[in-house]
Amino acid sequence: MAPKVSVILASYNHEAYVEKAVRSVMEQSGVDFELIVVDDGSKDHSPEILKRLADELGFAYVHRPNKGVMETLKEALSLATGRYVCSFSSDDIMPPERLKKQSDFLDAHPEAVACFGQVVPFYKDDEIGTEMDERYLRSVPQITFEESFLGKKALHGCAEMFVREKILAIGGYDMRYAFEDYPLYLKILYNYGPQPVSKDFLCCYYREHGDNMHVNHERIYGEILRVLSDDYSKHPLYKQAVRAWKANWFSAEAAQSKLGALRLIPKVISLSPRFWLRLPKLFIPRKLLKY
Repeated sequence: MAPKVSVILASYNHEAYVEKAVRSVMEQSGVDFELIVVDDGSKDHSPEILKRLADELGFAYVHRPNKGVMETLKEALSLATGRYVCSFSSDDIMPPERLKKQSDFLDAHPEAVACFGQVVPFYKDDEIGTEMDERYLRSVPQITFEESFLGKKALHGCAEMFVREKILAIGGYDMRYAFEDYPLYLKILYNYGPQPVSKDFLCCYYREHGDNMHVNHERIYGEILRVLSDDYSKHPLYKQAVRAWKANWFSAEAAQSKLGALRLIPKVISLSPRFWLRLPKLFIPRKLLKY
């Protein structure tokens, strides 16, 4: 029989972290699940570590030449057999009973296509934080297409669980983009309506380090604006969404680099109140700022 949950994990050059990530998944209890790991041509010792762990723990493991994260996730999803599926990162840690709690919720709410939870960041030396990231707590108890489209509420990419066949029915991961979560979330919300977000599901201890994609604002926000333009330019809220995401881009940059935010102004400035409310961030010390 197929497992209830499939966990798909794309691995690339995370030799320092991948064993803890895999073990945290394999230590899940209370629900029948499978783990599918696809290593995307890592050039470090990740393949040897994963082969050893696959032999020890008995999960599905594929190693092949580099194709990029989107192709890797697509391949892993194609191998999944569970009713529900979630992705996980090779540098994070999954809290105990995460899979049971989310799958139990989806069992009890057949009208839902997905459910989303929360994350707690952790830093060097595996020092786990004590508070859930407030950006994602703001999305409780549900998120709508309009809220996501306008950048008013956020979802974390390692805090979701989907009904697999419903995701496949709308095309799964969109291979046109550099990251997997936001384009898929918009498609889910647009096609299936609002989806639940709970503060009761701690889904991920999220490792903060210099290689996180979210610190590359040019790439992240540039891709988000491309998603809006490619897929939703005819939506009545499109122009408002573009202004909102440009304001979010400025806000994130101001929290990271004052000079970078100053240089960004010509690209993102608008008459939107959302932009002008964020302009004072240029003059507030970084240590006092939150995203």
